[in-house]
Formats: sequence, C-alpha cells, structure tokens
Amino acid sequence: MIVLTVNTGSSSVRLSLQQWNSQEFLKSIASVRYDHSDGEPNGLLQNFLHTHGINKVDIVSHRVVHGGSTLVSSRILDDESVAEIRRLEVLAPLHNRHAVVWIQTSINVVGPAVPQVGVFDTAFYSGLPSVAYTYAIPHELSMRHAVRRYGFHGLAHQAMWQRWCELWPDIPDGGRVISLQLGASCSVTATDRGVPRDTSMGFTPSEGLMMATRCGDIDSGLVTFLQRMEGLTPEAADHLLEKESGLLGVSGISSDIRKLIDSDNPDAQLAVNLFCYRVRKYIGAYMAVLGGVDGILFGGGVGENVPQVRKGILDGMEWCGIALNDSANMNTIGSEGRISDVRSNADIWVIPVDEAGVLAREAIKVVKSSP
Repeated sequence: MIVLTVNTGSSSVRLSLQQWNSQEFLKSIASVRYDHSDGEPNGLLQNFLHTHGINKVDIVSHRVVHGGSTLVSSRILDDESVAEIRRLEVLAPLHNRHAVVWIQTSINVVGPAVPQVGVFDTAFYSGLPSVAYTYAIPHELSMRHAVRRYGFHGLAHQAMWQRWCELWPDIPDGGRVISLQLGASCSVTATDRGVPRDTSMGFTPSEGLMMATRCGDIDSGLVTFLQRMEGLTPEAADHLLEKESGLLGVSGISSDIRKLIDSDNPDAQLAVNLFCYRVRKYIGAYMAVLGGVDGILFGGGVGENVPQVRKGILDGMEWCGIALNDSANMNTIGSEGRISDVRSNADIWVIPVDEAGVLAREAIKVVKSSP
C-alpha cells in the first residue's frame, strides 16, 4: 500500500511517499519540499510521482492546520468537510487556502476514487479545558466569531507524546509531559496522561513563544499603539508581527537562531537569550498546570539540532529537579536521545518528529475503520 502525504505550510509543501506492508511496517520511500512559488501544484505532484516511479497511490493524507470546532478528528474528506476547511480560511488564511488547493490537486492527479484523508493540527486540542481555551473578552463576541484558543502543531506534540509512551510503558498513559516543538514556528504543550491541558498557541499560531519572525505573546495595547503611531493598517500590523518580529526583529540580523548563536552582536545575543527565557517561563507555568512533570521533550528543527538552545532553556532549573547532562545534550543532534542528568527528577529527551509517518498512520487507521 502506498500512502502519499501532503503537508502544506504557509509558504511550502512537503510531499512524502510511505509504503505500508502486511506486517504493518511503514517505510518512507521518498520525500520532497517545494515552495509554493516553485510551480503549479498539478505539475509538481505529477513530477514527484513520476520521478519515483509511482503509478498508483492508495491513500492521500493531508495535514490541515485548522479544523475549527467541527473537524476535531481525522476523516475521509468529502465536499462538506472541504467546504468547512475553506470556510475556516478566515481563521488560518496562510494555511487552509493552500490545503484546499492541494486537496483538489491530489484528486486531479491520483483520481477521485483514491481516499483523501484530512488530519487536523487543531484536533489534538479540541478537548482543552474551558479555562485553557477561553479568552477574557465579552462572551457574545467569542460566540459570534468562534473566538477561542485552538492550539496548533497538534500532530507534532501528539507524535512526541506517543513516542514517549513507547519509551516509558510503565508510566500510565505517559504521565505528565511538557513537549516543545521548536523550529521557525514554536509551541509548547502540557499533556496529562494523553490529554492536553494547555498549549501556547491560541486563536492563531502567533500566540505563545517567540519564534523566527513572529513575536509570540504581546501586550494587546502595544498593537493598537503601533497602529496609531505608525499609521499601520491591520494587514500591515499583521505583517510586522508575523514576518518582521521574533528572532529577526530583535536581532536585526537573521531569523536563524544558529547564526545568532555564532554572532558576537549584542542584539543577536539578546534575541537568543530572550527566546530561551520565554520557553523557560512556559515550562515553569506548565509544571504548575500539571502539578509536576515526568518528561520534557524537545522536537522540531531547533529542538532536535541546537543543543545550545536546549541548554539555554533548562540552565538553572535544578531547583525544581530539572537537570541536563551537558555531554549527552551536546552530543545529541538530529537523533533521539536522553539528555537528562541522573540527578534529574524529570526525564529530558530529544524526540525527532516524523510528521509524514504520523500522517500516513492516521490515514491508514481512518480508511481501515471506514465502512
């Protein structure tokens, strides 16, 4: 069985071919990343399949960033669910629009008889407690405009938790876990025995941690202040906070934290320190939410490959029983590994996130369970 996974982002798409055999073993055959500007989707997909000699696809699995309050589980996509994804573009304009394009592209290329499965990033957080998803604005506005904290990166955090459960089968449902998805986009999730209790991203993926070009948490009054003082339209304010802030904005040099670590520019060092400091604050907050922590998990391009950032985040947390093994930390780059010290009350792990594998397994499960 061949599963094509389509992972659409705001500026690129990642395609992957996964082979599933009768022993339920999943093997990655090929993958590629295209920028949305690289060409017309039909041609890109046809070229990818032709390059790897694939004449028949059995299932297509799509990562959809925003499923709203109705698309709260993976499902075979039909006209109704695609219409809902399109309706939710107002909440995720940078992502859902591209997802719809690639859903239609996949139907065109592999044929309408092949099941198209939607896997929703927000679904993992559909059961958040009301105290975690509610904003303190007038209730009628929240109801009228579907305003709540939806959470994002659900696939990545779910994958890290699942792998943690495999590593520690003796801890019931994984216990209390704080997972960190750190890349160009960043988030942290507090999970209690498999149930998310809180997460840093909210109504949009802009809330929470400082990111490559996103500001993360910000005083709402600062937004309107800058609009008045700089004469910014809502669109210009969005661009400023989404594309010109974060590591790039603070450093004035780069959005790549590895370049900033190597720089002796004071603003670059401030950007790195600020990034680590704000992650550390969330870890402390989520330890309070969970009443302690059994595991701290690092994933994402930065979380998996930049040990200096992991050290910057966790340095000085021995007071609450969190201690790194410096040697293990520095030697764990791009691979799975335990990086906590024997003195640590919480296990600290680097867990590479295979989103394509998650998408494939989720789609296979959906198709097998469907009538």
